[in-house]
Amino acid sequence: MDLRQLTAFVQVAELGSFTRAAAVLRVAQPALSRQVRALEVELRQSLFERNGRGVTLTPAGTRLLAHGRGILQQVQRAVQDLEELRGAATGVLSIGLPPSLSRTLTAPLVEGFRERFPRAGVSVVEGLTHYMLEWLVQGRIDAALVYNATPSTAVALQPVLEEPLQLISARSAGRAARAAPVSLAELAGCELVIPSRPHALRMRVETALAEAGLVPRVALEIESVGAMLALVQRHGLHAVLAAGALADHPARGTLQARPIRLGPKRPLTTSLSLATSAQRPRGPLLEQASALLVQLARAQVLGSA
Repeated sequence: MDLRQLTAFVQVAELGSFTRAAAVLRVAQPALSRQVRALEVELRQSLFERNGRGVTLTPAGTRLLAHGRGILQQVQRAVQDLEELRGAATGVLSIGLPPSLSRTLTAPLVEGFRERFPRAGVSVVEGLTHYMLEWLVQGRIDAALVYNATPSTAVALQPVLEEPLQLISARSAGRAARAAPVSLAELAGCELVIPSRPHALRMRVETALAEAGLVPRVALEIESVGAMLALVQRHGLHAVLAAGALADHPARGTLQARPIRLGPKRPLTTSLSLATSAQRPRGPLLEQASALLVQLARAQVLGSA
């Protein structure tokens, strides 16, 4: 399989058009069409359905796109790895952030990265922990901040911090934004809007309650932090979120955050870790960028607690 053919296929698939892909790749459209057609002949399957508005992927094309992205990223990393033999922090890193941190952490991360690594590039993607761990193994991202991840032979984990979890509720008139801590028994009595399994936060809450012989009252299963807070604000539900979830949020003034206690002096926390692949080498750029990511994450979480 020719890398030029694979690059052409991925570009057409992502843009949905041979014309747009040819413009991005700066090649003539007939030449681009020949590369994709040669790939289809080699694989003996059609990869696109052609129509008047552009192209759509066939089932075979959909499968190849998932593989093609990973292959091209691996080639890019191989080139980057050889560059790093000279000790230069060059290349492009893809970093995954959980929704609870991406809103406030992305801007300082990109700014800090550009300042420290002017010869390198960075992309930031948002995802849930179990998805980001899959992306790491597949080679789609280089590093990620993940919650309550289980160590494995495929992923290396570096502890970052223990982040307190809080019960978020609508704030009554005259009541302070922060109120008395919540016990597990009180938490079990609240109607929760919470992510579905196997979201790390959901599993942490269920585990803590199960150890006390309790079960959560789940009213709604929602993955989006913004949507969860809107439902808490408008419908009197409750959410369990990390301490930084309300930082700079527009609805912060109408919500109250109460720490959750496992015991008199034991807060309910969630473990934040930096995850990288244990199967690929860590070059200078990833090493230095990982240190920056950990530093910014700690500053963000501790500053909002």
